Amino acid sequence: MRGTLLHLVMERLFDLPAGGRTLAAAQSLIATSWESISRERPELPGLLFADESAWERWLADSSESEPAQERVARFLEDAGAMLPHYFEIEDPNRLEPAERELSVSTTLDSGLVLRGIIDRLDRSPSGALRVVDYKTGRAPGQGWETKALFQMRFYGLVVWREFGQVPARLQLMYLASAESIAIEPTEPELLATQRKVEALWSAIDNAAKAGLWRPKPSRLCDWCHHKSLCPAWDGIAPPLPGGSGSEHTASGATL
Repeated sequence: MRGTLLHLVMERLFDLPAGGRTLAAAQSLIATSWESISRERPELPGLLFADESAWERWLADSSESEPAQERVARFLEDAGAMLPHYFEIEDPNRLEPAERELSVSTTLDSGLVLRGIIDRLDRSPSGALRVVDYKTGRAPGQGWETKALFQMRFYGLVVWREFGQVPARLQLMYLASAESIAIEPTEPELLATQRKVEALWSAIDNAAKAGLWRPKPSRLCDWCHHKSLCPAWDGIAPPLPGGSGSEHTASGATL
């Protein structure tokens, strides 16, 4: 939910003219963006007040009697506290994004369809492309950067195939810690990403056909509402729709 809010704020920040994209202007967008989310997706604000484990940590220091409006105010304050970190990473007045919240799609020779939504696509005066993705968490620790950048190489692959141009830069911006990770991809790297994606889909397709899905317990399980359906927690998984999974072939699937 915080990510939904801040992504909308970042998108709207670039609706303002260069010179007006200040920290104060960005912070003023918090309230108006929240109003838009509340109006267009009323199910999202409801999460703030539900007794669901996904929000237990956020509410850990809040009393049960705390008025709803105070919870909203704290949530918006926490989100707004990340905006100064963005301005430490870059000056938004010095650039004009070519695209924001851009839907991209490509079909590989294998028939596998790749789709995604890119937070921001920049084009330099020379025509070079930069793919930017905002993250509301903290930057990954040492040794985890490769895993974090797989998503960006995925986007780079789709952009390359859709626009016929390898992006000059793929960049992750972490708003919680004012850090940024970037790489300059090459064609061999993106081709390797394509092979990895196709191998991943092949494994998913085979698992669907065999009806075999191995659980992978982790700390994320603390946030999951489906333990009763997971064998790792002595749950019983429901039958797969369609039985064999033959309808989930690579030619008709989206990853």
